[in-house]
Amino acid sequence: MGFAAPLKRILEKMTGETQQVGVKEITAEEAGSSGGEVYVRELAFWACVNLIANAVSKCEFKTFERGQEVKKKNYYRWNISPNLNQSGSVFLHKLIAQLYRHNEALVIDSGGQMLVADSFCRKPYALLDDVFSQVQVGDFSFSRSFLQSEVLYFRLGEKDMRQVTAGIYDAYSRLITYTMESYQKSRGTKGLLKVNSSRLNKEEERAKFENLLKNDFRALFSADNAVLPLFDGYDFEPIASKTYSNEGTRDIRAMVDDVLDFTARGFGLPPALLNGSVQDTDKAIDQALTFCLDPLCTMLAEEINRKTYGEEGFLVGDYLQIDTKAVKHVDLLSVSASVDKLISSGAFTINDIRDLVGEPKIPEPWANEHYMTKNYATIAEALAQQGGGETG
Repeated sequence: MGFAAPLKRILEKMTGETQQVGVKEITAEEAGSSGGEVYVRELAFWACVNLIANAVSKCEFKTFERGQEVKKKNYYRWNISPNLNQSGSVFLHKLIAQLYRHNEALVIDSGGQMLVADSFCRKPYALLDDVFSQVQVGDFSFSRSFLQSEVLYFRLGEKDMRQVTAGIYDAYSRLITYTMESYQKSRGTKGLLKVNSSRLNKEEERAKFENLLKNDFRALFSADNAVLPLFDGYDFEPIASKTYSNEGTRDIRAMVDDVLDFTARGFGLPPALLNGSVQDTDKAIDQALTFCLDPLCTMLAEEINRKTYGEEGFLVGDYLQIDTKAVKHVDLLSVSASVDKLISSGAFTINDIRDLVGEPKIPEPWANEHYMTKNYATIAEALAQQGGGETG
């Protein structure tokens, strides 16, 4: 029950070393039969996936030709519309979801449209192209096979972290179940019903007794306010009273937070981003960018560059770069001093800064020029000025 039956990643051995990648969706009946703990596991997993997918969808996929940034077909496909039925954000959300669900994802190009495969079979080779067969997108199955050089194949890591955390899910499932049952029992009413056995000699009396146990007492315990008349021969004595403390729910909440925490660590995310803590949020975001998002975007860009542009194109300056600077929200008023220093030091142009903060570029030559205040000078110039001053 619970986490002992995690959302399965179908990885079956077919002919030779062929691996089939797909997923069996969880049904409402399966979730209900597990006591609801499966929703805790799914909440933790999808909270992490959606956070990462949202961050990637905010990134700009910049394209370059001969080292100069351009906005052409590849830029439009990766940022705006990769296919007829999906926008860039929806496409990236599906790509990231497949990547973390199965530890790998496949993107194929069919008729100029980029599509994320829902399932496929992969036959790896050491010195030849891997072969991908039984590729399915939605309800459409491709009859042909694809070579490794024809597709974009992303692999997250050598070890599937979702399988690693399955054992921890199993342990916490039993703890959460036990705590929930204990909480329910603490809210229940128990007692002793003393019955004169002589009243149960007749069948009519026995029927009344069964109705008393099955219906009357149930209605009494479930009602906010109720009275149950007991006739001679019946005496009910409660043996426990309800205790309305918060300890039970706090214990359950703490266990759910634990599940979120170790799931976040498996994704390389700071737990503070999932539990809603606002303390040191900036540090948590910086940590997520450094140890989760930047490596992920580097892996995506490497596969795109080697398959789309190849060695020759990359060496002459044709490549794609995933810019993660737009992930973090920029408050212009809070960074105004930093913007001034970046421009006045000559490090960036005005249009560079406007692009960084999400504002449109100014279509004027002066906006692309570098400016430097007179406070800056080379060491040689500074020494020459000092020497000239002393001589004068």
